Order: sequence, then C-alpha cells, then structure tokens
Amino acid sequence: MPEPLSVDSLIEQAFDIAVFVDDALTVTAISVSPDAPSLGCLDHWIDRDFQSFLTIESREKFALRIAQMRANPSIAPRPIELNHKDNANWEFPVRYTLHRESGREGILLLGRDMQPLAEIQQRLVREQIAREQEVEKLRGVETCYRVVLEASETPLVLVEPDSGRIRDINSTAAHILGSKRDMLTGNSFAQAFEGQRRDNFADQLKASAASDDMTGVEAVVRRNGRMVRLIPHLFRASGEILMLCTLTVIEEEDAARPESSQSLSALFEASSDAIVLTDGNGAIRDANEGFLVLADAAQLRDVQGRSMADFLSRGTVDLKLILDNTRKTGRMRSYTATLQSVVGTRAAVDISAANLRVRTADLGFGLIIRDVTPRDAPLVQDSGAAVSDEAMRNVMDLVGTASLKELVSATSDVVEKMCIETAVRLTNNNRVAAAEMLGLSRQSLYVKLRKYGLVNAQDGD
Repeated sequence: MPEPLSVDSLIEQAFDIAVFVDDALTVTAISVSPDAPSLGCLDHWIDRDFQSFLTIESREKFALRIAQMRANPSIAPRPIELNHKDNANWEFPVRYTLHRESGREGILLLGRDMQPLAEIQQRLVREQIAREQEVEKLRGVETCYRVVLEASETPLVLVEPDSGRIRDINSTAAHILGSKRDMLTGNSFAQAFEGQRRDNFADQLKASAASDDMTGVEAVVRRNGRMVRLIPHLFRASGEILMLCTLTVIEEEDAARPESSQSLSALFEASSDAIVLTDGNGAIRDANEGFLVLADAAQLRDVQGRSMADFLSRGTVDLKLILDNTRKTGRMRSYTATLQSVVGTRAAVDISAANLRVRTADLGFGLIIRDVTPRDAPLVQDSGAAVSDEAMRNVMDLVGTASLKELVSATSDVVEKMCIETAVRLTNNNRVAAAEMLGLSRQSLYVKLRKYGLVNAQDGD
C-alpha cells in the first residue's frame, strides 16, 4: 500500500499558500504550492511580521479579524481577502481562511491565489471601458451625421435598395416630397411618386446607379405633382449596401427654354416686389429677397413652412379670402391687406395671386405683394377701421349740442355701419367671411345689415 500523504503535502495540494503565525503575528512557517508559480519563493517572510507584507487597507482588515478571533476563540473561520506586497512593491491578492491548531499557539492561514481571477476581472473592466468609449464615439459620429444631414440644403434620401424603404431623409427632401421626415422614414420610397411600383422603381434606381451617364430617374411626386430627378449612388457600410439619392426639382420646359427659365429665376430673385410661392393650404414653399425684406426675415428658413396667414393682420380670414377667390377664378388681380413682419411692424400691401397648375397637377399658389404704404405715414391703419374726414367733421359739429355720452351713442352707429360696409366689400359680399372677419355670428350680421339698410331687396334670410 502507498504511504499516506503527510499533512504538509495535503495542504500544498489543497491550497496555494499556507502561513503559520505566532501570537505576535510573526511568520514561523510558510509553504507555497508548486502549482502557484506566480507567488514565487516567499521564504524571506519567515521570522518577519506578517502584517509588513500587507497593504494598508489589508492591515486594518487583518487586525480586525484577529481581534474577533481572540475575543471569541470558538468563532468559525470565515474567508478574508488580503492584498500582499513585498519589498519590490509587488502586489498580489490572496483569499485566506484562518484556523487555530489545537495544542499550538498561533494561527494557520490557508490561502488561494486570486491573481488569475483579478486579472480576468481587470480584463473585463478594460473591455467594458473600451466598449463604453466605442459607444460614446459611435454616438458622436451619429450626432455629426444627423447634424450634417439636416443642415444640408441638398435634398438627400437614404434608401435600402433591396426592400425599397426609406432609411433616412433630411427635411429639405421631405419638403419636396410634400410630407414630413417622421412620416416618410420607414415607408416605401416608391409610394411617394405617381404610378411607381416598389420592385420596378427599385430596379430603375439600381440601373441608374450602375450606369455612367448619371441621368438619373425622373418621377412625379404624388402629393404635389412636382417633377423631380433622382440621382442614386450605391455604397457599402458595415457590409450592407445602401443607396443615397439626391433630388432635383425639374421646372417645366427648362430643357426647351433654358434662357427663359434662367431669366424668370433671375426676375424672381431680383424683383423689388415680394413674391411668395405657397402650397395648396397657404404654407410658404419659397419666397424671394423682396418678401424677406418686407417680413423682416433674415433668411428663407425663417419663413419657409409657415402659413402665409402668420404675416397677414387678419390672419386666416385674409388668407382664406385670397385662396378661395383665386382657386375659383384662377387669379386675383388686387387685394388690399396689412402685412405684419416677424418683429411686429406693419405695412399696407396690395396682393395679386394666381393658382399654379401644370396639366392636372396643382402646384399651389403664387402671390405678388406690393408695398403701398405712404412714405410719410407714421403708422399703417387697416382700410376697414379708418373713419373718413367727413364723418369726423360731422361728429365735431355736434360738440356742444349734447353730452359726451349722447355724442358717443349717436356716432357709434356711424362707425359700426362703416366697418360692416368695409367687411362686406373686402369679402366680395361673402356674408359668412364678413361675419368671421368682424367676429360676429352670421345671424348677428344679418340683423345689423337690416338695421342699416344694407340688405338688398333680393337678398333672402
């Protein structure tokens, strides 16, 4: 039979390090397992204070555990992790259990080397830090991408060529397509155009991207009837193939009359009169420098996308009258209104409008706005709110013949009648619009019309 293993052999095989200290905590014996070469030779610990080989925080932990064991000798040994250092400032962690041997004074410390585990933990921490840095870097790159995409005045659409869906789009391109970014992102790109099917449209874009002529693909926008040219470019990102499309609005007959188109474009920009292009609901799509000056706007972005009603003193009332009359007759020669700038200043203007249509497509409205404010007038008054000089003289003639209260009561009907007449004239005898302009109900307006004899014999209730 083989000889039984000695206690020292068992300890060496079961633990990485075994240290015996006397009551003064001096190392009297030490054994290091040959399976833990990272600990090296520690024979120089013998006859030296065990605590001298501990870091400062470990000394406090060790002293506290020794005090607990001495206060209660029957306490069950609990593991304690201590960080060692020797004269070479070499640190290594060890997980000890403390034991008292019967018949001997002192304490036996049996430990496991924690360096491999500590190295794994440090590697994990480094990996986590590196991962967090990469995530922050990716966030920064994505933020830059978003800012550049949105700030670009070039209409850009990022498309997945296989599925034909819009991956991303900037506001400039969304405006051309007559919608908003959130509504377009994730939807089929072909749905934004008239008579286009997803598979066929994707094939056209791929074929155009693969060709060298760069002619692009022409299509009609479904929402506003605009003719646009799409120039696609294929690229690979992280192993995925994507398509970047730039959009260009094609003005009708540009190819046949390039000089005329350039002249009209130059006239639009150089005209001293304000010119505004709106969609079917009156939202501003484009405006020239003349309108920006009149509206006290620094750049086109300050007014683009806003309703024209924001710049009219009577707001939606003025805009509704202009658009409704223009939509019925195709054009409106003159409409007197007051334009209010972004800083609150006002100017009397004369507006002419036209309904812009190409074949069956409704492209919105074009407005030409001329400033008719007298140069020596300090303030601009609405035409419907002014009182004539003759009426003012009649009122002044009554002073002294009656009390102020009676004078106000007598002249209020005159002012009210003038306001109603002006509202009816501005709305082209549209009673509903006139009532809305005056802030009255339709029934109240009819009552006042009868009161002042403004209802014709042929008018019914």
